[in-house]
Amino acid sequence: MNATVNALLRDDLRDFGGYKSARSDLVEGNVWLNANESAWANPADADATLRRYPDPQPRALRSRLAALYDVEPAQLLVGRGSDEAIDLLVRAFCAPGQGAIAIAPPVFGMYAVSARLHGVRTVEVPLVDGEQGLRVDLQALGDAALASGASLVFLCTPGNPSGEALPLIEIASLAVRLRGKALVVVDEAYAEYSDVPSATALFPAHENISVLRTLSKAHALAAARVGCVLGAPELIDALRRCQAPYPMPQPVTDAALKALTPQALASTAARVAEARGWRERLADGLRSLPQVLRVYPSAGNFLLVRFIDADAAFAQLLEAGVVVRDMRAMPQLGDALRISVGKPDECRRVLAALDADAVEVAA
Repeated sequence: MNATVNALLRDDLRDFGGYKSARSDLVEGNVWLNANESAWANPADADATLRRYPDPQPRALRSRLAALYDVEPAQLLVGRGSDEAIDLLVRAFCAPGQGAIAIAPPVFGMYAVSARLHGVRTVEVPLVDGEQGLRVDLQALGDAALASGASLVFLCTPGNPSGEALPLIEIASLAVRLRGKALVVVDEAYAEYSDVPSATALFPAHENISVLRTLSKAHALAAARVGCVLGAPELIDALRRCQAPYPMPQPVTDAALKALTPQALASTAARVAEARGWRERLADGLRSLPQVLRVYPSAGNFLLVRFIDADAAFAQLLEAGVVVRDMRAMPQLGDALRISVGKPDECRRVLAALDADAVEVAA
């Protein structure tokens, strides 16, 4: 077994087999009477495709996702968005009342939420605000993980809300320090918008790295809730045994498969390129506004912006019908808003709402 998985998996889960559903057995037949499903379709189900329980890990979807992320299907577990993957990791590797995770806030909130729900401590090493932006202090984060005995270290890259993209060499260095002691979980929800390669490239040399990916952002399937965790086959097997049954409803799988065809992927790539272009245009426009204190560099599809009066800026945008994310309750961000990169006309509306003179941005 993978040494890190073996060392970190909860003792009480080592021989845990999980729930064995009616679709777990790879058996063949043409009369299926093993799951107490209705023999008749619902009137709302005209094609009679919904009366059966779905494949817990749809093979076609796993194969396409594995090809997309350049891993083997055995290195991938698909589920209910990245949120479920985060929850599974905490559930499997942190014993309630004993375990700990390490994070670098301000950061995506579900790491700490999952830890709290499972009775697990959260060790925090704040981001450092400097000339190059809000950055993770990986040396301090590693020190904190080792001192606290944290079994999971979550890295969000590109960072949400910081926008920082971590170099692979720095992630690898952290993984070396924590080998056998902690799993480094790299959340790449916004990776498509960044120039930094995926941390999956580190898998061959670092068994204690796991990667989270999602179809919610660049692939525009946020409502479908399709995400996956990538890692060593032993890790995937351990998480699968902790996963609730039937995570992938058939309509969701069908939509995801359509989104992963060559034509759909080409369209996604074009949209990502356009969003990246408008990210820079929007940033330039915001920097020209007198009420803006700072626009942080971003490798995501959003911008973190500090204002002289964030309350007034939020109100101006809301009055114009533009809803952005208020970040003022997060540590270090008492004057900040996060603005997603929308379509060109939506970006123009943001700038017009904040500037009485309606800053013009080149089309």
